[in-house]
Amino acid sequence: MAQTDDFALRIRPISPAGSGPLYQQIVAGFKREIGDNCLPEGAPLPSFRLMAKQLLVSVITVKRAYEELEREGIVYRCQGLGTFVAADGRNRSRASKQKRAKALIQSAIKEADESRLTPEETKKWIDQTVIETLRRNPQS
Repeated sequence: MAQTDDFALRIRPISPAGSGPLYQQIVAGFKREIGDNCLPEGAPLPSFRLMAKQLLVSVITVKRAYEELEREGIVYRCQGLGTFVAADGRNRSRASKQKRAKALIQSAIKEADESRLTPEETKKWIDQTVIETLRRNPQS
């Protein structure tokens, strides 16, 4: 199954020094791949053991990540067959990422307010940050 051979490369970087627990980094990687439709509906995910081996993490870490994705309805498991991207996995993955983005923006606005920026200054700052960020990281 060539498609599963490169999962570790596609969802990296996963690192103890990275942002958040390892299982959350794995979840974020899969959400990105599913949200970008690189993993379409029905696509199989690697087994816990294969994914753990590729990422150099424990099977328990991968299992926890898959369970989180399953709880959110992004993937589903079939006993004896494996784990697959759910029918609405792309939309759910994108919605989850958008919800997190909104929360981060709200947190940034709160920080700006607490630093006594006016709403106009905050909007200008956000607009400038969006332009700078997209210039550095254009979407493909």
